[in-house]
Amino acid sequence: MTQVRREPAILLGAGIVALAVSAIRPASYGTWLLEVLPALIAAPVLVLTYRRFPLTPLAYRLILAQALILMVGGHWTYAEVPAGDWVRDALGLDRNPYDRLGHLFQGITPAIIAREILLRRTPLRPGGWLFALVVCVVLGISACWEFFEWWSALIGGSAADDFLGTQGDVWDTQWDMFLAMIGAILSQLVFGRPHDRQLSFARSNHLERPGGRR
Repeated sequence: MTQVRREPAILLGAGIVALAVSAIRPASYGTWLLEVLPALIAAPVLVLTYRRFPLTPLAYRLILAQALILMVGGHWTYAEVPAGDWVRDALGLDRNPYDRLGHLFQGITPAIIAREILLRRTPLRPGGWLFALVVCVVLGISACWEFFEWWSALIGGSAADDFLGTQGDVWDTQWDMFLAMIGAILSQLVFGRPHDRQLSFARSNHLERPGGRR
């Protein structure tokens, strides 16, 4: 149980170190800031709500994984991440696919967070309605992110090109939302049962009181 309580602090420390490293001579500080902004917003929120509404270890681990993806994309820009270039060349793709990974995780991580909140704060239980509602929530989040990219482009003009990362694909927005949806579906199929076990463990060990209060 001590390890469960310490893990969020360890993950937070790892995220802070990774953030500092990603800020060392990025391709563009403006693009870097826009890309890591979700992590900069999420971290204080998670710290402030930890005592009242701690998440499961799975949720915290996925949040860190997505934050690392954002930091890597912010450092190089999504279109220029070296690992993505390697995959593009190895598979003969037309574009660097790293941003596709980012939008896939834009479905994977929010799906578990939305699932956890709905299971702990509403009468919903694991099943078809929960599954469908989580996918809808993720699609809503993905749409809001596309709005944010659109507004950034209107404000920044050509300076926002690296942040948008469309790489000439006119269907980039649709692909982004489609991948977020696929991520939400895969996340629930792969992590649903482990997530239920962690929620059950939290309840049985009195890590939270009914209704999500400690």
